[in-house]
Amino acid sequence: MSGGVMESVARPPPGVAVGGGGGATGQKAKERCEYHFQMPLHYPSKEGILEDFATQGGDRKDVFFYQADDQHYVPRALLMDLEPRVINGIQNSEYQNLYNPENVFIANHGGGAGNNWASGYHQRASNVVVELARFPQFKMFAPGQQFKVFRVFITLWERILGKQYEEDLMDMIDREADGSDSLEGFVLCHSIAGGTGSGMGSYLLETLNDRYSKKLVQTYSVFPNQNETSDVVVQPYNSLLTLKRLTLNADCVVVLDNTSLNRIAVERLHITNPSFTQTNSLVSTVMSASTTTLRYPGYMNNDLVGLLASLIPTPRCHFLMTGYTPLTVERHASVIRKTTVLDVMRRLLQTKNIMVSSCARTKEASQAKYISILNIIQGEVDPTQVHESLQRIRERKLVNFIEWGPASIQVALSRKSPYVQTAHRVSGLMLASHTGIRHLFSKCLSQYEKLRKRQAFLDNYRNHPMFADNDLSEFDESRDIIESLVDEYKACESPDYIKWGMEDPDHVLTGEGSASGTVDPKLTV
Repeated sequence: MSGGVMESVARPPPGVAVGGGGGATGQKAKERCEYHFQMPLHYPSKEGILEDFATQGGDRKDVFFYQADDQHYVPRALLMDLEPRVINGIQNSEYQNLYNPENVFIANHGGGAGNNWASGYHQRASNVVVELARFPQFKMFAPGQQFKVFRVFITLWERILGKQYEEDLMDMIDREADGSDSLEGFVLCHSIAGGTGSGMGSYLLETLNDRYSKKLVQTYSVFPNQNETSDVVVQPYNSLLTLKRLTLNADCVVVLDNTSLNRIAVERLHITNPSFTQTNSLVSTVMSASTTTLRYPGYMNNDLVGLLASLIPTPRCHFLMTGYTPLTVERHASVIRKTTVLDVMRRLLQTKNIMVSSCARTKEASQAKYISILNIIQGEVDPTQVHESLQRIRERKLVNFIEWGPASIQVALSRKSPYVQTAHRVSGLMLASHTGIRHLFSKCLSQYEKLRKRQAFLDNYRNHPMFADNDLSEFDESRDIIESLVDEYKACESPDYIKWGMEDPDHVLTGEGSASGTVDPKLTV
């Protein structure tokens, strides 16, 4: 999107949803992140036909839709998965006539990635090796020779089929990008724990960053629940390998932590056993609210660059945590309090409303600081109320900011959607960069180290060329990058962060950009 005013004809980024359902833990149920969550489907019907009452809404329907030749609205979204179950469910649902079938990718083998990052990265069927082992001719080989045959077969499979899939994926992305008047970037929805969302998502991040190097790449990334035992035993491996790509190849990552989402559902919404639908509802609330200023634009924060530029002062610290209030699962939930701007902004700063579990009540976590904050306030709000609320928050010292940057809360005002009835007069979303998020990454590293120390489940990865001949350098490099990321977030808490990384080059992360406090040129406005 190039324009900065309401009359701009610029187009926001296409959405890419990667991964599907699967796995007893339900992590992959989050991978689907059906993009219609983010789109205001209250004004086009479920077949994309604009309702009469929606013609005077004053919103920009072209943000997440385009009009086909027959004038019905089509989501500007791509759905990609290596197994058909979830996408088939969407195509057989009430939204079956909404999506462009040319923007749906399902691997021909339909075998999924088997919760294996490497399988998803190479778009390989997880059941190919199993099928190969059933051939009588294969059993004639000695065990050592069987492993070599596996390697040769998989390499040939990935080169032939992987190339075909790469061309199909890029054709879909290029076609959607070419249909934009002024492409600004891409939005990727995925999980980091399973196989497709993590592996295929990583592949797309690298490809988009290389193919569209000057365009923004924003992700909504679902992190696994780290307080419960997962059926995906290689979850720490998948998370670590994906975190490397999120660090090096994404411009903004909105972290959606399943640990915190479940806690909020239990403690704040009083749901004993939250279902996937209910936690998905929390995710959809964040995604919808974060795009409000794009769909109902004003004079500021009406494009993706303007929205993110002030939130990400340094290129590597681009992981954002969110908070939302008031939270309700049911749209017409009973109202028990009067919402005001001060009440909303104060609650957004409370740990119990933050959707990242890194803000633990520990001594070390209490020293964490905000790098930047943007509050998106929806409703009929007087700007003077915002000024008074900010002054009250400052007087009460409710926020602990870094010392080397501007210590202020930015506020974007947006009117509420006229198509959705809500029980509250004022609601708010907080997008924040916070040094405490490093504790979430440290947990991922800790879980990885426990598995790696036992050399557990590594054979699942050695079957792929990237890890062939027992080459595990990809794991080591990913660990080093995440450790450097944790160190940088910790360094942000010191007043002399601007000088950090200049004296010791080992602290600077590998890849493009620097860690010395420079602003990503793609976020310059």
